[in-house]
Amino acid sequence: MPAPEGFDYTVRGPEVVITHHGRRATVLRGPAAQRFLDDVGDDGDAGAQELMARVTGNYRRGNERMSRNHPRNAGR
Repeated sequence: MPAPEGFDYTVRGPEVVITHHGRRATVLRGPAAQRFLDDVGDDGDAGAQELMARVTGNYRRGNERMSRNHPRNAGR
């Protein structure tokens, strides 16, 4: 699965605005924004891209079609 890319974030006062390819994906406020900033400070750019993908919910790519055909999911 390819690494996430195209994410960027901007700090506006108490908010963190996360964009994906220039479009706003989410806005974090309060404790969530502070946790995000603490975590981003520890990682490099690749870690920050993965974190932003996880925060925005844009991280499930690639295996959805395969799981549809799994015997466990038959009849769904």
